[in-house]
Amino acid sequence: MENIPIRQFPDAPKEPQLSDRFSIRAVEELLLGKDLNEELHRHDFYLLLVLEKGAGTHEIDFISYEIKNHCLFLLRPGQVHQLQLKAGSTGYLLQFKTDFLYSHNSASQNHLTKLIQFSFYPFEDTGFIKIASLLAESLKEYKEKVKGYQEVLKANLSILLIELLRQRQDKTTPTVTGAPYAQEKLEAFLALIESHYTTHKQVAQYTELLHLSSYQLSAITKTLLNKTPSEIITEYILLEAKRQLLATSNQVSQIAYHLGYEDASYFIRFFKKHMGSSPEAFRQNSK
Repeated sequence: MENIPIRQFPDAPKEPQLSDRFSIRAVEELLLGKDLNEELHRHDFYLLLVLEKGAGTHEIDFISYEIKNHCLFLLRPGQVHQLQLKAGSTGYLLQFKTDFLYSHNSASQNHLTKLIQFSFYPFEDTGFIKIASLLAESLKEYKEKVKGYQEVLKANLSILLIELLRQRQDKTTPTVTGAPYAQEKLEAFLALIESHYTTHKQVAQYTELLHLSSYQLSAITKTLLNKTPSEIITEYILLEAKRQLLATSNQVSQIAYHLGYEDASYFIRFFKKHMGSSPEAFRQNSK
């Protein structure tokens, strides 16, 4: 069975304590005056692409975004994406593993969970200046490696997430009172789906793992995402199905088995019910 390519954390400059957890590069150093054209792939780390000046397209989980000046893309591990970035683009590419961020500040876990609900962040000029300033300082610390620089990098990353969250909330609704507990449970639910979706497809299976009632979990997901737990589980299974259909040449029966369906016909009916077409028709129509 063909798998979607997964890129491991990139090799960084010779620094054992950072090489497998954090890196930051200037986009212009990455491009070297040429266009960047990537094939569909996944990562096993978080990725932040911040563009001061940019042109091209960025497809994330089969949603295509036009790259513009003053924007940011945030990818979590496992998402499928394809980047087409034009020469002359400028900005920063920041990559990090979960433990690098959480080892500094456990509150950052909640910040990141809120932010990864969205993959694309456009900025006003003033908002972008704050983000760019933090990243410029981080790049300087990363290159010069003055004593204590690792803690500075962790602190800057935490501040960056807070600033992103502030700017996001300015454009949406205020934070719900009492949200930290709900956010923690939502994050745990989403993490469980990602690791158990092939074997756990019923809400009751997750409420048992979370030690919550179905009413409690439903209240959390409706408040924070305006979706039911069942809708969230279904959306993730469909997303993984689309990833396999469009990023591999595997047969539908192989994909059904990969998703935990022993009966391929059941998977086909499930997919058609929610997507309006069979898996094979979806694949052909999306090419």
